[in-house]
Amino acid sequence: MSALVLASSSAIRARMLTAAGVDTIVDPAAIDEARTKAESRAAGRDAGACALLLAEAKARGVADRHRGARVLGADQMLECDGREFDKPSDMDEARAQLLALSGRTHRLITAAAVLRDGLVLWRGIETARVTMRPISAAFLDRYLAAMGKRVLTTVGGYELEGLGVQLVTRIDGDYFAILGLPLLPLLAFLRDDGALAA
Repeated sequence: MSALVLASSSAIRARMLTAAGVDTIVDPAAIDEARTKAESRAAGRDAGACALLLAEAKARGVADRHRGARVLGADQMLECDGREFDKPSDMDEARAQLLALSGRTHRLITAAAVLRDGLVLWRGIETARVTMRPISAAFLDRYLAAMGKRVLTTVGGYELEGLGVQLVTRIDGDYFAILGLPLLPLLAFLRDDGALAA
């Protein structure tokens, strides 16, 4: 069984794969996500189509370095009341995003694609709904101080696998998808494709 190449710098994606018994090589792709998103929106694609486009672009971005290997790209989009959110660029934007999500339900759309030698072998997309509690200014200050720059590494400024879970009152959908991978469908594909023991 050959290793799966993860075209992402996401530590939680790598941990999920390793914990699930998938031999993983991490080789992050360097793509212009902002440009890809802008072009996708200009073309009228919805958040799910954009996330899938980004996932495939990431896999393609490193596929030439791993001929014959399965390469996994993944991306996630957050949508609330018709507005799409990206990873915050600084702490002020993180604060603004969390305030915008406070007391509301948003959608997390997680897409992944596996390519080998430029061919798409598998695509997966999952959508989950996350409801945040109303966040007080005092709690938000404490949260941002405790999280530090980590809030800049995730869309919406929170990590459910850590302190961010205190912001949430309800989750509807797949937990792994919220963390960044449609893991169960991906594992099913890897078993069917012979990359994992059935």
